[in-house]
This record gives sequence, C-alpha cells and structure tokens, in this order.
Amino acid sequence: MEDKEIMSFRDEDGNKVDLEAVARIYVENKEYLLLAPLDEETDDVFVFRVDNNDGKEELNLVEDDNEFLAVKKEYKKLLY
Repeated sequence: MEDKEIMSFRDEDGNKVDLEAVARIYVENKEYLLLAPLDEETDDVFVFRVDNNDGKEELNLVEDDNEFLAVKKEYKKLLY
C-alpha cells in the first residue's frame, strides 16, 4: 500500500485544509506539485510551482493561465 503525501494549509478564513499530493511534474526545468482536496468529492486539482528560496522549498500557486495549461498538458501525457 502506498503512503499518501498529505499537506495542510490555511485557507483565506484561517481554516485548515488538507490536500493530497497527486503528482510532481517538470515543465521547462521547473518543478510543479499537483494537490487535490482530501475531503471533497471533486476533480479539482491545485497546481503549485515549487520554487527554491534560500535553499528552502516554497510552494506558489500557479495563477498564470499559460503556465497552468502547460502543466495540465504535461499531466495528461503522464495519465495517457
């Protein structure tokens, strides 16, 4: 049985939200982490770019449409 990688965040209201790591993807030498909600019956996935800041891993939500679509395209390649 594979262990799930669970990450906890705070939403804009300060509520704890648990997300499961779905995949790590590399696009144009950049690393991305796809996270899905644990407690919802939804196909929603959040895409975070993994940036290194002073040697520490920092997750930044991808909000740029072109960047998001490039990651989505690469993820679909992995699935099919």
